[in-house]
Amino acid sequence: MIRSMTAFATAERSFEGATLGAELRAVNHRFLELGLRLPEELRALEPALRERVAARVSRGKLDLVLRLRAAEGEGGLHLDQERVLSLAQANASLAVSFPGLRTSLTELLQFPGVLRNRAIDPATLQAEALELMEAVLDDFLAAREREGEKLAQAIVERVDAVVALAAQARELIPQIRAGQRQKLQARLAELSQPADPGRVEQELVLWLQKLDVDEELDRLDSHVKEIRRVLRQKDPVGRRLDFLLQEFNREANTLGSKSVDVRTTNIAVELKVLIDQIREQVQNLE
Repeated sequence: MIRSMTAFATAERSFEGATLGAELRAVNHRFLELGLRLPEELRALEPALRERVAARVSRGKLDLVLRLRAAEGEGGLHLDQERVLSLAQANASLAVSFPGLRTSLTELLQFPGVLRNRAIDPATLQAEALELMEAVLDDFLAAREREGEKLAQAIVERVDAVVALAAQARELIPQIRAGQRQKLQARLAELSQPADPGRVEQELVLWLQKLDVDEELDRLDSHVKEIRRVLRQKDPVGRRLDFLLQEFNREANTLGSKSVDVRTTNIAVELKVLIDQIREQVQNLE
């Protein structure tokens, strides 16, 4: 499946009085580059996260952010009701012997064990983070595939236009050859001294061979078949397509340099425009 390099995905999940959120976004890049922003509780998970992303993504500059926060309505601290009740009973017993004894709320909360951090089991947190990461990756890759399908369609449309231009060039070549032959023969006829017909024919053949672009058009057809084949592959294809476009451009340049007719010159120019448009799309592919 053809994939774009640009995409965005986000997801959340709640557990044990906390909410874990993940956000993954990407832009174009020649290689895979992953930036991570993790809460302190998940620092140890960084190698595993990098490994999972690298297993499913081959190119792009990615930014992954994980956020951990208390769920709505949940505090970060837990009041131990049993400890508070025990302290109240102890206070009532001591008040008999010490009538002036007074305990403030602040002093009560500072007593060891009354307030405890609502800690999340590290193993549970890491397992939840990895599951959330897989879910975000699924959405992220699905978004890449949707965008990649649009890019592939745009490339196919321009490749079809390349085929049409190559067909026009093939139709024109015999006419151009005949026209060049007539022009040369007309000039030779204007010479004061008659030329050797055999030598003239030999030179004419050599000159027309230099203008021959059949080989370039054949290679262009071959490149078109290859680009269509590559677009059907499931593996990342961006780099291979980029290389193919260099070959496309080489044939278009040669066609333009050999042209002696404004029509084939225009075709060469149109080919280069289409090739540049395809390259713009390919640069977005993984």
